[in-house]
Amino acid sequence: MAQRYVACVASLEDILQRLEPALGPHTGEPQPLSGGITNHNFRVVFGGSDYVVRIHGRSTGLLGIDRQAERVASDTAARLGIAPAVVATLEDCLVTRFIRGDPVNPRDVADRVHEIARALRGFHDSAARLPARFWVPDLLDHYSAHVRERGGTLPDAYAEAVATAARIAAVLPLDHPQPCHNDLLTSNIIRARESGRMMLLDWEYAGMGHPYFDLGNLSVNNDFDDQADERLLRAYHGEPPSDAQRAALKLMRILSDAREAAWGVVQAHVSELDFDFQHYASTHFERLRAAAKQPQLEEWLAAAAA
Repeated sequence: MAQRYVACVASLEDILQRLEPALGPHTGEPQPLSGGITNHNFRVVFGGSDYVVRIHGRSTGLLGIDRQAERVASDTAARLGIAPAVVATLEDCLVTRFIRGDPVNPRDVADRVHEIARALRGFHDSAARLPARFWVPDLLDHYSAHVRERGGTLPDAYAEAVATAARIAAVLPLDHPQPCHNDLLTSNIIRARESGRMMLLDWEYAGMGHPYFDLGNLSVNNDFDDQADERLLRAYHGEPPSDAQRAALKLMRILSDAREAAWGVVQAHVSELDFDFQHYASTHFERLRAAAKQPQLEEWLAAAAA
């Protein structure tokens, strides 16, 4: 890991020099930022202003990341006031303004779910047309092909995830894709100190997808209970949710775990970051299997189809 980090720092020095004509001379030492499991992130001062420089991870295109879609989504979200402004992009990095913020925990996210739900609704309803499609059944096929091409083997749980995802996609098809974030981990949400607003970070998996995937992804990754889910749906729709909407959210929580588990499998084969991706995948496979065995699954599938 030390050698990889040194290589990243060497790459960073080159990137900073290439950014200086647009942002001004950089001063001080770049400060590594924790939390990323795909990229390397640094806080850097250019021309007296603070920025975040994110160096793209290796082979991120294999994960379904489209950098042009990320740029369009980030710009759209910034205009909506829910994300930092993008100030520069290079082939190997993206630069945003640094926002002083405080990390949040799942309880904070649940407490502010009304604000986050409205932010997501605004992004979903925006006119953004992202040059990438995000749909979990497609990603599962994409990920498995790359693992096999590298001589890897898929865990037995992978086939179960594919089958479960297919059942969900059959009742919640991607008929009307809308711009979505698709990666609403707790670490991708902060509370801005100056404004107090909740901000959504890291739009690299943004693509034209199913809005309910964002809702399910937010819910399961932040440990929402039924009450938080109800508040999420009510805030998103502006009215009490229907049984079909409640069922769709439950199913998309499961679909989110299918994606996270498969993502962990492919990352274990391509990533150079010091992170236990196999354990990450196993954790999500286990949660997916437990959710798929719930007796309510058939009821959710029927309600969503209706």
